[in-house]
Amino acid sequence: MASLLGAITLMIAGYLIGSVRVIEEGDEGLVQRLGEYKRTLKPGLNFVVPLMDTVLVDTVREQILDIDPQKAVTKDSVPIEVDAIVFWRIKDLYSAYYKVEDLEEGLKNIVLSALRNEVGQLNLDETLSNMNKINEALKIELQKPADSWGIEVIRVDVQEVILSQTVRDSLEKQIAAKTDSQATMAKTQATVKSIQQISEALLSSNDPKAMLNYLIAKDYVASNEAVSKSENSKIVFMNPGALNEAVTDLINGMDVKSSRRSGNDVA
Repeated sequence: MASLLGAITLMIAGYLIGSVRVIEEGDEGLVQRLGEYKRTLKPGLNFVVPLMDTVLVDTVREQILDIDPQKAVTKDSVPIEVDAIVFWRIKDLYSAYYKVEDLEEGLKNIVLSALRNEVGQLNLDETLSNMNKINEALKIELQKPADSWGIEVIRVDVQEVILSQTVRDSLEKQIAAKTDSQATMAKTQATVKSIQQISEALLSSNDPKAMLNYLIAKDYVASNEAVSKSENSKIVFMNPGALNEAVTDLINGMDVKSSRRSGNDVA
């Protein structure tokens, strides 16, 4: 009799011990009884029916889904690869288990589809300069199906946009061409400004010949200084006398034209 009572006591104790389930903070549990969902266990002390209930425990903490670099094509037909990370968490464990077969794989497929769709609406420059906009658009796009799966998409971070060597070479050539064009334009503008200043100085001077001599001599000295600083410069000897004669002829021509114009005005 005593042995029977002892056996019964052990069975009861084992039953009670087997019925206890402690769920840690940050986790939740699904109770399945004979394969059918019964209820969701929250953190703390819970009781189940031994031998009949199965408990599936999963975290509801924030998780990270690292997406491998994926190929996409921008609006201006530039092939790129995009590397992204998704921060997410389970907010409804029941939906996460029973409404999608493979949660992470399903989430990854949605990320890839949304990523290609978003990149396809932007050209390369917009893609590289609007990462925050792309991240926000991806988050909104992902949240639509994620809601039905019991998932909260916390944020999406596009980590890197990878360009092929061919695309990088093409961009470098474009940048170099743009730089050369800007330098040429700046040089042209400087020349035009210099000519305007010379014209204004000659028109306002009482002695145009002396003013022109001064301006040419100043430019001559500056040019020689620039040549002397160049690593690839060659020494060129210039005859200042010939330069002065050319200037004199130019001034004399200006004086003759001025005299004729004055004579015509008097007549």
